[in-house]
Amino acid sequence: MKNKWIVSAIIIALGLFLLGQRIESGIVKSKEAVRTVSVKGLSEREVPADRVIWPLVYKELGNDLISIYRAVNTKNEIVIDFLKSNGIPENEISVAPPSIVDMQADRYNNLNNPYRYNVTSVITVSSNQVDKVRELIVKQASLLEKGVAIVSGDYQYNTQFLFTKLNELKPEMIAEATQNARVAAEKFAKDSDSKLGKISSAYQGQFSIEDRDANTPYLKHVRVVSSVVYYLKD
Repeated sequence: MKNKWIVSAIIIALGLFLLGQRIESGIVKSKEAVRTVSVKGLSEREVPADRVIWPLVYKELGNDLISIYRAVNTKNEIVIDFLKSNGIPENEISVAPPSIVDMQADRYNNLNNPYRYNVTSVITVSSNQVDKVRELIVKQASLLEKGVAIVSGDYQYNTQFLFTKLNELKPEMIAEATQNARVAAEKFAKDSDSKLGKISSAYQGQFSIEDRDANTPYLKHVRVVSSVVYYLKD
């Protein structure tokens, strides 16, 4: 009886071993059968900005707030008249409340400063007339003749050129990026004596919009990279 149990146990163990070998062999063959190639496709465009935000900033110094208030109102009217007379409609112009710094109340300021108040006024143009605004940026020096000195160089008030029509470009650019990825995959398949199969997976990268260069912020560089994984066939 005991010998029969031993023989049965050996047979079962041998069967499990052979089954495991078959399963392992099947997994290896399955892995060998699935071959893929991962590629990337790029699409780029250069486009003009279609919206501009232009802050016109000037400062007024003085010791009497009432006099400063009157001067700011007068200069605001001069700036607004300059904009309107050059084709900027009223609904594209906004005037921010003046920012007032009491330099005597700020212990970090120079106590020898002859002026107590430093007032900053900001008039902002938000427009789709990009070319028109670019012309006015050049012509703004004419405001000096009327006593308004527009200041620049303050990082808080940089002119922004924007591109807002990305959705119109997306379908075409995604298709181009995917096609470019397929071209790369076909080249790889050909070089490896394989044939290109269906898409296993795909990932569309984020679109980026940047200035073409530092000197032409009104020209934008749009870019997207798509990653695609294809099956390979013998």
